[in-house]
Amino acid sequence: MYPIICKIGPFTIYSYGLMLVLAFLAASHLAGAQAKKESIDKEIILNLAFVAFISGIIGARVLYVLQNIGHYLANPLEIIMLQYGGLSWFGGLISGSLCAAGYLKKKKLSVYKAMDLVAPFAALAQSIGRLGCFLNGCCYGKDAIPAQLYSSLILVLIFIILRILQERPHKEGRIFFTYLLLYSLKRFFIEFFRGDAQIIFAGLTLFQLMSIAIFIFAAIKCRNIR
Repeated sequence: MYPIICKIGPFTIYSYGLMLVLAFLAASHLAGAQAKKESIDKEIILNLAFVAFISGIIGARVLYVLQNIGHYLANPLEIIMLQYGGLSWFGGLISGSLCAAGYLKKKKLSVYKAMDLVAPFAALAQSIGRLGCFLNGCCYGKDAIPAQLYSSLILVLIFIILRILQERPHKEGRIFFTYLLLYSLKRFFIEFFRGDAQIIFAGLTLFQLMSIAIFIFAAIKCRNIR
């Protein structure tokens, strides 16, 4: 593992943080280009990406801390030490989606239309982020199973599928909910290979149960989109 990329004087560049920044830059750039192609205000989409990124990071960190509350109560200063990893995607999904929806309503832009636009690039950003997990050594798999790399590769596949759908005629909301379907399915199965997953009910982890809930929700939404 390579948690530290390099040190420049008093500054340390951590692999996890670097990959998060690269993920954001790549996703926001591509989303901005797609916005221009779809005749949507590029500035709104770039601001949306920033809002979703920051609120998503906060929500993801909050859920991770709550999952490991005993450790953080004993080491409260570590709560803000993101350079060591420790983000929960489900927390980021909730907070990022809520804040993004609020921003879009303020700008009077269709929430589903904007979510459809950014969903493929969110998957790509997650793929890059998982490389940060691999380098950092978090979200690890069982012996001889690089779960982070498997997850990253599957997310690239999800990105490709969503981009293909994005280039074809589609109803508003279908791409975003397809993203939720595919991601929740991916997360459910990848949890079986995680070495840090704790069983909490019926042989399943917390994130598998959450994946099931999101999959059902997204499936219903997709079914209702005409």
